[in-house]
Amino acid sequence: MNRLFTAPVLLITSLLAMSSILSGCTAVVGAGATVGVAAVQERGLKGRASDLKIEALVLEKFVKAGFKVAATIGAEVYEGRVLLTGASKDTKITDQAVKLTWQVDGVKEVLNEIQIGAESGISDIAQDSWITAQLKSKMTFDQEILSINYVVETVNRTVYLIGIGQNKAELDRVKQHAAQVKFVRNVISHVRVKK
Repeated sequence: MNRLFTAPVLLITSLLAMSSILSGCTAVVGAGATVGVAAVQERGLKGRASDLKIEALVLEKFVKAGFKVAATIGAEVYEGRVLLTGASKDTKITDQAVKLTWQVDGVKEVLNEIQIGAESGISDIAQDSWITAQLKSKMTFDQEILSINYVVETVNRTVYLIGIGQNKAELDRVKQHAAQVKFVRNVISHVRVKK
């Protein structure tokens, strides 16, 4: 009876050990893939690292300010250009978010796309996430688009784009894909086209 009990315990223990080893490998591979993608982006590793630092400092300022803006206002950073998106009925909060963003070292431009007078409910957020996922998928599988150079954010069915386009034709394809995603109302681009 002891042997019958020991075999399943050993099997379960082995599976758990393998699981933790594999998840550790997944984390290492995931981190490696992230670094690889950043290296291929137009902004490069240093640019990506700088943008991540700026984004973290912006969000930290939002939290320290004591308002719940981090939950309703998002910040995407590309080449030191900060795209603020979200929805709020309080113009004081949006003005404060812009002011706080400008206080972060390295910020070159603040693109205020916070929607005033509107708020997003749970169903709106779910639909916006679905739109973003659909667009990212279309861009990834379009061989004429270097999708890694674009950041997509959707708020209340408006798609916001920031990044670097290889040329006008590529950017036009991205905007066309965005406009064709079901439920999209509007597409606003802050993408810089390479010279």
